Amino acid sequence: MSEVRSVEIDRRPTGFTQEQLDWVPWVEPIRLADADEAQRPLLEGDRGIGPYFRLLARNAEVLRHRSANDKEIFYGRTGLGRAERELAATITSRHNGCEYCASVHSRFTTALSKRGADVQRLLDEGNGVRIDEKWDAVIDFVDALAANPPRAEQAHLERLRALGFGDTEIHDLVLSTASFSWANRLMLTLGEPEVPRPAAD
Repeated sequence: MSEVRSVEIDRRPTGFTQEQLDWVPWVEPIRLADADEAQRPLLEGDRGIGPYFRLLARNAEVLRHRSANDKEIFYGRTGLGRAERELAATITSRHNGCEYCASVHSRFTTALSKRGADVQRLLDEGNGVRIDEKWDAVIDFVDALAANPPRAEQAHLERLRALGFGDTEIHDLVLSTASFSWANRLMLTLGEPEVPRPAAD
């Protein structure tokens, strides 16, 4: 038993990373072959491969709303750019200590912004990092909004507006932060991240 436990501990990530991580649930997900008519459409494509969505599919109605919410917030055609939405998800995940979500959304932020070194500094140094005027304003607002209770103030909004963020863009930042405050809590309470096993395993 102790030997198995030590292997599990060894496979936990040692910090925030842009590398691919696995996520291991503490509750048994459904098997894709056992999905019913309500669950099956929610697990099409890549969503049926990993355990997270197969676990959430145990409550199909909640997963349906969650997927629609995620699509609207992160793939909206107007308002805030996708890179900034992913940045907000990364900042929120860094604040909440969700290594898995931070790894996924930091990779998206890097791919969309082409600023991998800055994203890595955010992961390494935390939300107190100083990068540039625009990203610092986003980081400070999202970090304050993700706090429990939230610490966001009028001054955060005025600072963003002075940098060219309109109400729609700020609204999208709020939605991205709220969405990932929820997603982080699900990830952190239903399972844990792991470093993928080597191919030989």
